[in-house]
Amino acid sequence: MLPVTGYARNLPDGRVEIVAEGSPASLVSLRQWCRDGPPSAIVDKINTTEDSATGEFTNFGVR
Repeated sequence: MLPVTGYARNLPDGRVEIVAEGSPASLVSLRQWCRDGPPSAIVDKINTTEDSATGEFTNFGVR
């Protein structure tokens, strides 16, 4: 598991939203994992937005 905090959730239109905070290296690893996806996933594209960390998360969860 990557040392990131935040959440992942499925959106009504089939997309997945991930909000994550962590070290730059951990976030790069998370992006790479998302590009590959889990075995049963079909990943068409990834959009990323970077912003300042808020520190509001204490763990990583699924909503």
